[in-house]
Amino acid sequence: MPTPTTSCFTDLARTRHSPRQFLPTPLPATAIRGVLEDAQTAPSNSNTQPWNVHIVSGTARDALSNDLLTAYEKDRTSPDFTSGYGEGIYRERSHQHAAIVYGARGVERSDREGRKEVIRENLRFYGAPHVALLFMPLLGDGVRTAGDIGMYAQNFLLSLTARGYHGIPQAVLGVYADTVRRSLGVPEELKLLFGIAFGFGDQKSPMHDIGMGRIPLHQSVVVHDTSGVLDNH
Repeated sequence: MPTPTTSCFTDLARTRHSPRQFLPTPLPATAIRGVLEDAQTAPSNSNTQPWNVHIVSGTARDALSNDLLTAYEKDRTSPDFTSGYGEGIYRERSHQHAAIVYGARGVERSDREGRKEVIRENLRFYGAPHVALLFMPLLGDGVRTAGDIGMYAQNFLLSLTARGYHGIPQAVLGVYADTVRRSLGVPEELKLLFGIAFGFGDQKSPMHDIGMGRIPLHQSVVVHDTSGVLDNH
């Protein structure tokens, strides 16, 4: 039988989701600090703790959103890292994701302006009162550091869930890295990986409980001398 601790973690990990509409209500400062302290316990390569996190709220949040929207309208992209999904299964999954999101908003694939408005909502942080911007130093090729940031972010997201709040990772914010740096006064040597919008998810919104699903284990896990793990799958 699972211990209470195991059951609690399983519930957190399996119920965490990414709402795409938030209430404007700000979180208490003590709650944000608690989330940051939980995130800070993440492991990192040689304990380098390479995360550099900017929490943006209030008028600073509004100014950043306006700067991002301006950059979007003027097509001023400035990503620190390349992106892409190739031509295989990862691209297919990305298309499936987009179909679910646009479908929930009632936006047809042919509706170019409607699709642009979805992007604008992203740059408005889906109405969330807070956003965390996750920067990193470029150590080596950056891969190990990015992995460390990913573990930090997962702690951050699970801590939000444990406290009754919600968060959504936003890769699109990294597409406008120069804009974010200028808006927040961040030095060039710190590279923007992504952001996390967070607050109280709007449970009345149709965008709150969109189910993305996950692939079955046998499609992503190979076992070696570990019998029984993938039986009956």
